[in-house]
Amino acid sequence: MDLLKQSLGNEQIILDLRAQNPRTIFHQVIETAVDRKLIPSHLAEAVESALLSREKMAPTAIGHSVAIPHAYLEGLEDPCVIFVRLARAVNLGAPDGIPTRFFFFMLGPSGDAGRHLDTLASVARLMSDDEFRFDATRARDRSELLRALDRYRDRTTTPPPAAEEPLTGLEYTGRFAGGLMADIRRRAAVYKSDFTDGLHRKSVSSSLFLFFARLTPAVTFGGVMAVQTDNQIGAVEMIIATALCGIVYALFAGQPLIFLGGTGPLLVITALLYQLCVDLAIPFLPAYAWVGLWSAFLLFILAVTDASCLMRYFTRFTDEIFVVLISFIFIYEAVKWMFLVFQESRQSGQYDTALFSLILTLGTFFIATNLSRMRRSRLLRSNYREFLSDFGPTIAVLVMTLVTLWFPGIKLTDLDIPEVFGTTDSERDWLVPFWSIPLWVPFAALGPAILVTVLVYLDQNITARLVNSPDHRLKKGVAYHLDLAVVALLTGICSLFGLPWLVAATVRSLNHVRSLATMEEVVKPDGYKHERVLQVRENRVTGLATALLIGSTLLFLPLLKFIPLAILYGLFLFMGVVSLVANQFFERLSLWLIDPALYPTTHYTRRVAISVIHKFTLLQMVCLGVLWFVKASFLGLLFPLFIAVLIPVRLIAGRFFSENDLAALDAEEEPEEEETHWAA
Repeated sequence: MDLLKQSLGNEQIILDLRAQNPRTIFHQVIETAVDRKLIPSHLAEAVESALLSREKMAPTAIGHSVAIPHAYLEGLEDPCVIFVRLARAVNLGAPDGIPTRFFFFMLGPSGDAGRHLDTLASVARLMSDDEFRFDATRARDRSELLRALDRYRDRTTTPPPAAEEPLTGLEYTGRFAGGLMADIRRRAAVYKSDFTDGLHRKSVSSSLFLFFARLTPAVTFGGVMAVQTDNQIGAVEMIIATALCGIVYALFAGQPLIFLGGTGPLLVITALLYQLCVDLAIPFLPAYAWVGLWSAFLLFILAVTDASCLMRYFTRFTDEIFVVLISFIFIYEAVKWMFLVFQESRQSGQYDTALFSLILTLGTFFIATNLSRMRRSRLLRSNYREFLSDFGPTIAVLVMTLVTLWFPGIKLTDLDIPEVFGTTDSERDWLVPFWSIPLWVPFAALGPAILVTVLVYLDQNITARLVNSPDHRLKKGVAYHLDLAVVALLTGICSLFGLPWLVAATVRSLNHVRSLATMEEVVKPDGYKHERVLQVRENRVTGLATALLIGSTLLFLPLLKFIPLAILYGLFLFMGVVSLVANQFFERLSLWLIDPALYPTTHYTRRVAISVIHKFTLLQMVCLGVLWFVKASFLGLLFPLFIAVLIPVRLIAGRFFSENDLAALDAEEEPEEEETHWAA
């Protein structure tokens, strides 16, 4: 590492070299080395010939976009390492199939190869570090590259504090508001960077995509809620709540990557509460307000008493079930809507409407999916591929909207929103008259409020765990207690104005993280491919911009009718499927359909017997089935309690699975050894 540091410090760096094959690359590097007097001019041809001969014997690309060409000749006096970054990566036959962009040229006198072995090992370790590889890709000059190397050395040479566990933000402080104040201090240190880091092209593409991704469920859930509450809470209220809560959360919450939104479980509880009010002959909105105020109070108590530290008992087992459940809800809603369209078309005889709706839905899904994968394509140049990948979902919506304009004669289902701004029920005021009910109701509201509190607590914190997963490699710290306190405040405000309660929306939040992430494709020795996150651009700008865009739709409500509902359900389908891609539970489910001889080489298939893997997956499948049944049945009000039951289920599982098996199947993140199998 010392020789490597010394070499990079002596201007032996060539950035953004424009070449597309080994011969051209080697020739330009040798010419530059001669100009900088790194090697004698009379040896230039011999060195180039030696490098080409070595490359013909076997590719020097070792994987993860790195190659280490080397030559040792008489006449070369001192060992030399030259770092080269190509303007565009080229395919040199690396074992993982990833095109090569970085080169470490190792040159030295004959017989000096042994001295370079340590440097070779250092290079392999250095380039297996995701953060350094990300920094090296974006370094604009030699000084930035050297700073990236210094950060790598600090990360790998500074030992962790003795006898201390790493801080996770879920430690119980034992002090009133201790965790909340720690969250505020942690996030205040990076508050300015939360805005400056958002000034990037990725933020623009993320905001446009997530505008549609958040507007669709807002209108959909709002429309369903209007039916369930006799128009006392509807689409307009949901849009206002999404915009208002989004702005406040983006500015004051601890983890701005989380998006608040309406969810299925909260919709179920609201509908059951309305029915209870009808049965008891009491006004719905005042009772709703008191349930919300009690819930806000209880949530704030949980925030200042470090109650979120209980999330330490949740593991990947619970997280995976929750993600699959929410993803299935998105996919189910899209498919269910499509079936309803076909059913209505059969009754009316307008089959062109059903067929065109299906084309728009699937077209939006396929365009968004394929453009999102464009980053790994061989077509076009890298900057164009990056643009298309970032803006894929937005492009899909715009393209399919233009397609609808070419067929004006086909009647399509538009967004069900009013033409002008106002409450869904025009007879009610915005401020709820929460005292206009019998005196016993405010006290009786505490019962339903406890169930709402449990649901919001679990939904908020499980989503926060998923967003803060080590797999996402976030750097700015967590803020479970602060986030819960902000949600408590917003719950109280929404209750007073008859707006729907919002909580962390799992699928929308995970899509937010993914839209801001720089991804890398990892290829295992058996050819199995999967993506992993290199870096996420953590910021508050995207959440704030998206909320403002959603709020602006209230000024242009008629224009939204130009976007058919079929296109927005295509985005529903896209978000649901994308959230499943990186889920290990869903990956293990697919093993049931794969020939055991062709199973991918992952950390759990190598360490755990196949029968044990299937039993663990079956247990999760049973839990998922129970949650789905409860959500859709008359037991919907008890849904949050069944989510909490997953904790003891996981603890009981420890009696039937060995500790080593659970360590592999329920690991917080994929072991590092799986990612660096080629490193020396």
